[in-house]
Amino acid sequence: MSKEMEDFDADLSGAGQDKDKTGWFKRIKKGILTKTSEKRETQEGLWTKCPECNYISTQTELKEQQYVCPKCGYHHRISSLQYYDILFDDKEYTELFNNIRGRDFLGFTDLKPYKKRLEDFWSNTNMDDSMRVAVGKVEGEGIVIAAMDFAFIGGSLGSVAGEKFARAVDHCIRHRLPFMCICKSGGARMMESAFSLMQLAKTSGKLSQLTDAQLPYISFLTDPSFGGITASFGMLGDLNIAEPGALIGFAGPRVIKETIKKDLPEGFQRSEFLLEHGFLDFIVNRKDLKHKLATVLRHFKN
Repeated sequence: MSKEMEDFDADLSGAGQDKDKTGWFKRIKKGILTKTSEKRETQEGLWTKCPECNYISTQTELKEQQYVCPKCGYHHRISSLQYYDILFDDKEYTELFNNIRGRDFLGFTDLKPYKKRLEDFWSNTNMDDSMRVAVGKVEGEGIVIAAMDFAFIGGSLGSVAGEKFARAVDHCIRHRLPFMCICKSGGARMMESAFSLMQLAKTSGKLSQLTDAQLPYISFLTDPSFGGITASFGMLGDLNIAEPGALIGFAGPRVIKETIKKDLPEGFQRSEFLLEHGFLDFIVNRKDLKHKLATVLRHFKN
């Protein structure tokens, strides 16, 4: 065995070229005897590396932690359905208005026709648009939650999302339920031009009706929340709350820096910076979100 180990070291160093060149593949020194033909490829998507601290965890572990890094607390981006599973009791809820789909009123074309782009996202994401609306209970308290999804054209706000938001408000007023919107968006959808911009006024107007009905609206800002979202319903909550480290603003930091020709403060447009400057009421960890939301709902109820 000692001779075999000497040969192994010699092969690694390049010595003993006339000896058996395949011997070192046996990895005797490490005790690894698996043949190359017997090696198994690791399935993709089983592991995730935290972009903040580089901690590597399995998808199972990350799911158990509600997609929050167990080492540094970084909040990974998650989908609307994953938020629903976290918030609603026993993961039970009823999705509303899922029969509404967008249309290409303007015949818009950039890299591809907008109609074709919509068809691709419908088939690839199994979503009707960038927003889902569902009704259910959070620790026994009834609530309607609209959740935006970045997977559908960057979570952009278009006519369908605006209509779903408006109908969600009507549902809340009709059934005397509080309303929450989980914001995650890059802004208004450029492919719909003025039709998209009209949704800013439309959603803001519907929220005034919710206020007149004396029903609470909670805006929950996640990473990222930008553009027309922060210019409308994203910042109009009775409570504006956010996840830790979420990037929130109107124009992006690069655009602002190039415009004012100055370096931006550290942490600029992160939720902690906005809380310090009065734009947010509080920041809530995703693991505590359900309980704190239920506490807020009970407070409004009383």
